[in-house]
Amino acid sequence: MPGQRTTTPAADLARTVVFAAFTAVLGLFPGLYVAGSGVPVVLQNMGPLLAGSILGARRAGAATGLFLALVALGLPLLSGGRGGLAPFAGPTGGFALGYLLSAVVVGLIVQRGLPRPSLPRLLLANVAGVAADYLIGIPYWAAFTGDLGAAAVQSLVFLPGDAVKLVAVSLVAAAVHRALPGAGR
Repeated sequence: MPGQRTTTPAADLARTVVFAAFTAVLGLFPGLYVAGSGVPVVLQNMGPLLAGSILGARRAGAATGLFLALVALGLPLLSGGRGGLAPFAGPTGGFALGYLLSAVVVGLIVQRGLPRPSLPRLLLANVAGVAADYLIGIPYWAAFTGDLGAAAVQSLVFLPGDAVKLVAVSLVAAAVHRALPGAGR
Protein backbone atom coordinates (compact mmCIF):
# COMPACT_ATOMS: atom_id res chain seq x y z
CA MET A 1 0.00 0.00 0.00
CA PRO A 2 1.24 3.55 -0.66
CA GLY A 3 2.66 5.20 2.42
CA GLN A 4 3.03 1.89 4.26
CA ARG A 5 6.40 1.45 5.96
CA THR A 6 8.29 -1.43 4.34
CA THR A 7 11.23 -1.59 6.77
CA THR A 8 11.76 -1.28 10.48
CA PRO A 9 13.60 1.62 12.11
CA ALA A 10 16.40 -0.79 13.04
CA ALA A 11 16.77 -1.89 9.41
CA ASP A 12 16.82 1.75 8.26
CA LEU A 13 19.53 2.54 10.82
CA ALA A 14 21.55 -0.51 9.79
CA ARG A 15 21.40 0.43 6.10
CA THR A 16 22.38 4.00 6.91
CA VAL A 17 25.39 2.92 8.96
CA VAL A 18 26.46 0.31 6.38
CA PHE A 19 26.51 2.88 3.56
CA ALA A 20 28.38 5.42 5.72
CA ALA A 21 30.93 2.67 6.42
CA PHE A 22 31.08 1.72 2.73
CA THR A 23 31.87 5.32 1.82
CA ALA A 24 34.59 5.34 4.48
CA VAL A 25 36.09 2.09 3.12
CA LEU A 26 36.32 3.67 -0.33
CA GLY A 27 38.58 6.27 1.30
CA LEU A 28 41.22 3.58 1.85
CA PHE A 29 42.11 3.95 -1.81
CA PRO A 30 44.45 6.92 -2.09
CA GLY A 31 43.52 9.81 -4.32
CA LEU A 32 45.35 10.30 -7.58
CA TYR A 33 46.47 13.85 -8.29
CA VAL A 34 46.40 14.38 -12.06
CA ALA A 35 48.08 17.21 -13.97
CA GLY A 36 49.08 19.15 -10.85
CA SER A 37 45.47 19.44 -9.73
CA GLY A 38 44.76 20.47 -6.15
CA VAL A 39 41.88 17.99 -6.01
CA PRO A 40 42.51 14.23 -6.37
CA VAL A 41 40.58 11.69 -8.39
CA VAL A 42 39.03 9.36 -5.78
CA LEU A 43 36.78 6.32 -5.61
CA GLN A 44 35.00 7.71 -2.57
CA ASN A 45 32.39 9.64 -4.54
CA MET A 46 30.93 6.27 -5.52
CA GLY A 47 29.62 5.84 -1.96
CA PRO A 48 27.01 8.60 -2.04
CA LEU A 49 26.00 7.62 -5.59
CA LEU A 50 25.43 4.01 -4.59
CA ALA A 51 23.66 5.04 -1.39
CA GLY A 52 21.26 7.23 -3.36
CA SER A 53 20.77 4.52 -5.98
CA ILE A 54 19.83 1.88 -3.41
CA LEU A 55 18.59 3.61 -0.26
CA GLY A 56 16.58 6.51 -1.62
CA ALA A 57 17.01 10.18 -0.78
CA ARG A 58 16.28 10.18 2.96
CA ARG A 59 18.46 7.25 4.00
CA ALA A 60 21.22 8.13 1.51
CA GLY A 61 21.29 11.67 2.86
CA ALA A 62 21.48 10.31 6.40
CA ALA A 63 24.29 7.89 5.49
CA THR A 64 26.29 10.59 3.73
CA GLY A 65 25.60 13.11 6.51
CA LEU A 66 26.82 10.58 9.07
CA PHE A 67 29.97 9.98 7.05
CA LEU A 68 30.68 13.72 6.75
CA ALA A 69 30.00 14.26 10.46
CA LEU A 70 32.49 11.53 11.37
CA VAL A 71 35.07 13.15 9.09
CA ALA A 72 34.43 16.55 10.69
CA LEU A 73 34.89 15.00 14.14
CA GLY A 74 38.38 14.01 13.09
CA LEU A 75 38.14 10.43 11.92
CA PRO A 76 40.58 9.97 9.01
CA LEU A 77 37.96 8.63 6.61
CA LEU A 78 38.53 10.74 3.52
CA SER A 79 40.78 9.46 0.77
CA GLY A 80 44.39 9.72 1.85
CA GLY A 81 43.48 9.34 5.54
CA ARG A 82 42.27 12.90 5.98
CA GLY A 83 39.82 13.95 8.64
CA GLY A 84 38.83 16.87 10.83
CA LEU A 85 37.72 20.27 9.64
CA ALA A 86 40.83 21.01 7.55
CA PRO A 87 39.74 19.00 4.48
CA PHE A 88 36.53 21.07 4.35
CA ALA A 89 38.56 24.28 4.41
CA GLY A 90 40.64 23.41 1.36
CA PRO A 91 40.04 23.02 -2.37
CA THR A 92 38.62 19.50 -1.95
CA GLY A 93 36.06 20.59 0.65
CA GLY A 94 33.33 21.50 -1.82
CA PHE A 95 33.44 18.09 -3.46
CA ALA A 96 33.23 16.37 -0.05
CA LEU A 97 30.30 18.57 0.97
CA GLY A 98 28.77 17.95 -2.45
CA TYR A 99 28.52 14.26 -1.57
CA LEU A 100 25.43 15.07 0.49
CA LEU A 101 23.59 16.81 -2.36
CA SER A 102 24.75 14.08 -4.73
CA ALA A 103 23.26 11.30 -2.57
CA VAL A 104 19.94 13.11 -2.16
CA VAL A 105 19.59 14.01 -5.86
CA VAL A 106 20.30 10.42 -6.94
CA GLY A 107 17.88 9.10 -4.34
CA LEU A 108 15.07 11.43 -5.41
CA ILE A 109 15.40 10.43 -9.07
CA VAL A 110 15.65 6.71 -8.31
CA GLN A 111 12.63 6.79 -5.99
CA ARG A 112 10.47 7.91 -8.92
CA GLY A 113 11.22 4.58 -10.64
CA LEU A 114 10.52 2.22 -7.75
CA PRO A 115 9.89 -0.65 -7.15
CA ARG A 116 12.45 -1.49 -9.84
CA PRO A 117 14.15 1.47 -11.50
CA SER A 118 15.43 0.90 -15.00
CA LEU A 119 19.11 1.07 -15.89
CA PRO A 120 18.54 4.27 -17.93
CA ARG A 121 16.89 5.89 -14.87
CA LEU A 122 19.81 4.81 -12.67
CA LEU A 123 22.30 6.19 -15.19
CA LEU A 124 20.39 9.48 -15.38
CA ALA A 125 20.21 9.66 -11.58
CA ASN A 126 23.94 9.09 -11.22
CA VAL A 127 24.82 11.61 -13.93
CA ALA A 128 22.67 14.12 -12.02
CA GLY A 129 24.41 13.11 -8.78
CA VAL A 130 27.86 13.72 -10.22
CA ALA A 131 26.65 17.05 -11.65
CA ALA A 132 25.30 18.02 -8.20
CA ASP A 133 28.70 17.27 -6.66
CA TYR A 134 30.40 19.41 -9.33
CA LEU A 135 27.83 22.18 -8.72
CA ILE A 136 29.19 22.57 -5.19
CA GLY A 137 32.76 21.40 -5.72
CA ILE A 138 33.81 23.59 -8.65
CA PRO A 139 32.77 26.97 -7.19
CA TYR A 140 34.27 25.97 -3.85
CA TRP A 141 37.52 25.06 -5.61
CA ALA A 142 37.36 28.36 -7.50
CA ALA A 143 37.29 30.20 -4.17
CA PHE A 144 40.81 28.86 -3.61
CA THR A 145 42.15 29.35 -7.14
CA GLY A 146 40.47 32.71 -7.62
CA ASP A 147 39.24 31.66 -11.04
CA LEU A 148 35.96 29.83 -11.70
CA GLY A 149 36.91 29.15 -15.31
CA ALA A 150 40.22 27.57 -14.31
CA ALA A 151 38.53 25.39 -11.68
CA ALA A 152 35.94 24.26 -14.23
CA VAL A 153 38.60 23.43 -16.81
CA GLN A 154 40.74 21.60 -14.24
CA SER A 155 37.71 19.55 -13.18
CA LEU A 156 37.43 18.12 -16.70
CA VAL A 157 40.12 15.64 -15.66
CA PHE A 158 37.49 13.98 -13.44
CA LEU A 159 34.97 13.31 -16.22
CA PRO A 160 36.36 10.04 -17.66
CA GLY A 161 36.76 8.43 -14.24
CA ASP A 162 33.41 9.69 -13.01
CA ALA A 163 31.75 8.32 -16.15
CA VAL A 164 33.19 4.87 -15.46
CA LYS A 165 32.22 5.08 -11.78
CA LEU A 166 28.62 6.14 -12.44
CA VAL A 167 28.15 3.31 -14.95
CA ALA A 168 29.57 0.81 -12.44
CA VAL A 169 27.33 2.15 -9.66
CA SER A 170 24.29 2.05 -11.94
CA LEU A 171 24.96 -1.56 -12.92
CA VAL A 172 25.41 -2.63 -9.29
CA ALA A 173 22.26 -0.75 -8.25
CA ALA A 174 20.27 -2.32 -11.10
CA ALA A 175 21.33 -5.78 -9.91
CA VAL A 176 20.35 -4.93 -6.32
CA HIS A 177 16.95 -3.60 -7.40
CA ARG A 178 16.38 -6.73 -9.50
CA ALA A 179 17.16 -8.90 -6.48
CA LEU A 180 15.34 -6.72 -3.95
CA PRO A 181 12.52 -4.78 -5.66
CA GLY A 182 11.59 -1.65 -3.73
CA ALA A 183 14.92 -1.50 -1.86
CA GLY A 184 14.91 2.31 -1.94
CA ARG A 185 11.56 2.80 -0.23
